[in-house]
Amino acid sequence: MRSRRIALSVAPLAIAALALTGCAGAAAPGEEAPSEDALVIYNAQHEQLTEEWVAAFTEETGIEVVLRNGKDSELGNQLVEEGEASRADVFLTENSPAMSLVENADLLAPVDQATLDLVPEQYRPSSGLWTGIAARSTVFVYNPELLDESELPASLMDLQNEDWNSRWGAAPGGADFQAIVSAVLELEGTEATSAWLDGMKQNAAIYQNNIATMKAVNAGEVPGGVIYHYYWYRDQDGTQENSANTKLHYFGNQDPGAFVSVSGGGVLKSSAHQDEAQQFLAFLAGEGGQQILGEGYSFEYPVASDVPARPPLPALDTLDAPAVDPSTLNGPEVIDLMTEAGLL
Repeated sequence: MRSRRIALSVAPLAIAALALTGCAGAAAPGEEAPSEDALVIYNAQHEQLTEEWVAAFTEETGIEVVLRNGKDSELGNQLVEEGEASRADVFLTENSPAMSLVENADLLAPVDQATLDLVPEQYRPSSGLWTGIAARSTVFVYNPELLDESELPASLMDLQNEDWNSRWGAAPGGADFQAIVSAVLELEGTEATSAWLDGMKQNAAIYQNNIATMKAVNAGEVPGGVIYHYYWYRDQDGTQENSANTKLHYFGNQDPGAFVSVSGGGVLKSSAHQDEAQQFLAFLAGEGGQQILGEGYSFEYPVASDVPARPPLPALDTLDAPAVDPSTLNGPEVIDLMTEAGLL
C-alpha cells in the first residue's frame, strides 16, 4: 500500500516545469518530493474543500495525492498548452467552461460508467468525458432598504434595461461570472448576449469578485448584485458582517439568471495513473465525497449519490434552473464578447 501522505502545492506556474522535466511532482523548499506513484490533481476548486476530499480519499485508499492549485481558466489553458506531456492525472474546476476547453482539446479520458451513473444527467456533460462533482446557483443579492421586493428583476436579462442603470453590480473578471455569461450565450444566442453585455457596461458597478459585490450591496453602494448563492450562505452562517443587510432573490422560471453552474472533474487521457484517477472521481461522486461537500463549510450543492444540501439551502431540484449541457458552454467566445463590450 502506498504511503498515506498528501503533498500540497500552491504554485501553478511550476506546472509547466513539471511537464518539461517529467518529474513526478516538485516540492516546496523543505518538503519531501512526492513519489512517482503520486496522483497529481490540477485543482481549481476551493482549496479547503479539495484538501478535505483528498485527506479522506487517501485515508480510505492509501493513494498519495499532490495538489496543484490555481484558477479555472489558468489551469485549463495550462493543460491545453501542456497537452500529452502534462503530469496531471485529474482536473477539477469550479465552473464547467474550463473543463469544456480541455475536453474540446481532446485531452480527457471517458469517465467510468459506474461513476457517471451516480450523477443525474443534468449535472454532467452528454459526452461522458467528465462529470459534475458540485454545483452553485446564480442569485441576485439585494438590499431591501434600497430595493423593494416588488422591484426585483423578473429575469437576469432585465438588468440591461435603462431602469437598472447604477442599480446593480457584478464581477466580470472572475470565472464565476463568466460561467453565468456562458449560460446566457447558450440560452439566448450571440446577439442577445452581446446586447446584454453592452447594457451591463452601461448599468453595472464593477467589483473584483463575488464577495466584494455582496459587501457593496450590504453597504448600500448599489441596490443589488449578481453572485453565486454560497457566498451569502457562508457569511450568514458566520459573522454576517458582509450580508446582514441583504436578502437573496432566486430567478427561477428556467431563466438564465437561474443558471446552476456545475463544478467538474475529469481524468486526463495522458495520465499514467488511470485506475487511481478514476477511483478519485468515483470517490468524489460517491456518498463519502458528496457528504464531505454537503456537510462542510462550502455551502455548495452536492449533485450525486442522493446526498442532500446543507440546511438552510433550498433543495437543488426546487430552483427551476434552465437545462444546459455543461459541455456546450463556450468560454473563449464569452471572453471575446466581454472584451468587445469593454468589460475585460
